[in-house]
Amino acid sequence: MVLISLTASHRELDLDALERLSSGSTSVGRAVVRSCRPVQGAVVISTCNRFELYLDVEAPLDGDSVRHATRHVADIVADSSGVTPEVAARSFTVRTGSQVPGHLFSVASGLDSMVVGEREIAGQVKRALAEAREDETTSKTLELLFQTASRTSKLVGHHTTLGGAGRSLVALGLDLAGETLRPYPAARAVIIGTGAYAGASVAALRARGCTDVRVYSGSGRAADFAASHDVVALGTGSEALVEALADADLVVSCSGARQRRHAEAGAEVSIEYVLDAAAVARARERAAARVVDEPEPDALVILDLALHRDVDPQAADVEGVLLYDLSTLKANAPATDVATVEQARDLVDRAADRFEENRLGRAADAAVVALLDEAEAEVARQVAEAAERLAVELAPEAPTEEDLEAVARGARRRVHAGLHDRIVEARREALAAARAAEAAVVGGAEESLRSVGAAEVSRA
Repeated sequence: MVLISLTASHRELDLDALERLSSGSTSVGRAVVRSCRPVQGAVVISTCNRFELYLDVEAPLDGDSVRHATRHVADIVADSSGVTPEVAARSFTVRTGSQVPGHLFSVASGLDSMVVGEREIAGQVKRALAEAREDETTSKTLELLFQTASRTSKLVGHHTTLGGAGRSLVALGLDLAGETLRPYPAARAVIIGTGAYAGASVAALRARGCTDVRVYSGSGRAADFAASHDVVALGTGSEALVEALADADLVVSCSGARQRRHAEAGAEVSIEYVLDAAAVARARERAAARVVDEPEPDALVILDLALHRDVDPQAADVEGVLLYDLSTLKANAPATDVATVEQARDLVDRAADRFEENRLGRAADAAVVALLDEAEAEVARQVAEAAERLAVELAPEAPTEEDLEAVARGARRRVHAGLHDRIVEARREALAAARAAEAAVVGGAEESLRSVGAAEVSRA
């Protein structure tokens, strides 16, 4: 088995390109496992700033099956997202061997996040594994990989101050919004969505003293969310949302429920936002009509935390509206203490090394078992020879059981004297060989991705 990851995030792509690439992410894992025989398991992480596939591939050392799997994945991503295979191929960074757990553990610990140290990603990694279980696309190796990633994230959180100050996209967005809003205890907030970011938003708002929080969900989940988070649920219709916005100071939109509506063949694909500019404009008109003693209503701050934008970008052109999206948050992400990051990376690196040694240890264990079998055979040979010599020396008397046990102890002592060093060396050589084999395999996978891009260019 070989672990392969194909990853794309805010570090390699702009958010528009990442959004296009991940637009069909919900079906990719199932499609890869069902259509590509060498792939024994797949887990997909799709968040507001990354799209990553982790594959458990049954691969011979020549790497042909891995090259096929990697190319096939690029084609599936292209088909599901609407980008070309060339774009899909160029968008991913391919990793294998110790690089795979090292990267995933960094992601789960918040080291690779837009806001370094943010904690929401740990829950997103756990949910990715849970979704793979539901889709029946995980494997024993991927289960162990993702569970170890979660444990490593907890280890980093426990032994470092990374994330200890509540660093997150939600917190960063609320801090930016707070520079314009009235004080949070007097602010009125509307949350669009009922997922993890919605829950984090409620907690962050309460921590700032905001108690007037309402929640909207076009899918009808607002009532359950409101009951579990002690907030007010809005109706499902767009009119209910417009009315709430007319009375709000802050909107946090994190549903990720934007839809692409496909028109007839040859027509352009239309986009339906959760919150369009027209609805925002109507809400501002109502807010202005309610103002009596002031020349204009307070500004409405909108935080769009969804990668697949919930809010129509043209809403920023509406008078009195400030729209902060992920690009804005990325530009304002704070720096992190270098020593803290280095401490966290050291924990991640050590966890990745242990994981790889355990995973590749099967090949090393086989080498050690062979060495032990060889040693036992040598002990038996020496015992037999020593017993024959003893029998000649004691003739006509036969050696006693005590005599034979002493002979066996002596033979084992001689054979095992240098066995420890030989076991250490055999294990080291077996691990090195396994790593070298995987490095050769991923070289073929990377070449396959490049060939996909080259083939597309040549056809263009």
